[in-house]
Amino acid sequence: MHRFDHYLVFILLSLGGGLLIGLINMPGEWYDALAKPWFTPPNWLFGPAWTILYILIGIAGARTFEQSRTSPAMIAWIAQLVLNFAWSPAFFGLQLPALGLAIIIALLLSILAFIGLSWRRDLISSALFIPYGLWVGYATALNAAIVSMN
Repeated sequence: MHRFDHYLVFILLSLGGGLLIGLINMPGEWYDALAKPWFTPPNWLFGPAWTILYILIGIAGARTFEQSRTSPAMIAWIAQLVLNFAWSPAFFGLQLPALGLAIIIALLLSILAFIGLSWRRDLISSALFIPYGLWVGYATALNAAIVSMN
């Protein structure tokens, strides 16, 4: 596979997987009826934010894959994607915010692990995960508030 192909595959995996899981697990009336904190963003913001983040995630994944397919950073990248894709089915699909909270905490830890593991080897990949970590940190606070308010 050529380098461009790696980027294409990883971006399509991240973005396509995120889009598919999002479409299968739409928030709907159940989510609308939940008590939410004052810092809940408008619904229209989630699509653009996640689109950008999934592209960054894919680029970081391709870069990491090209450096070492079995590195601890690659394992952390895979772990974060699995946890990312598990959150919507748990929170929206099963309507279990507490399970979503457990998953998103693990997701945040895996993102931080990726940042730490790739910091010296590939600063660009590490930096690409910083906005993702900030967004998931914010989403973790939102998820925790929803759990405590409901």
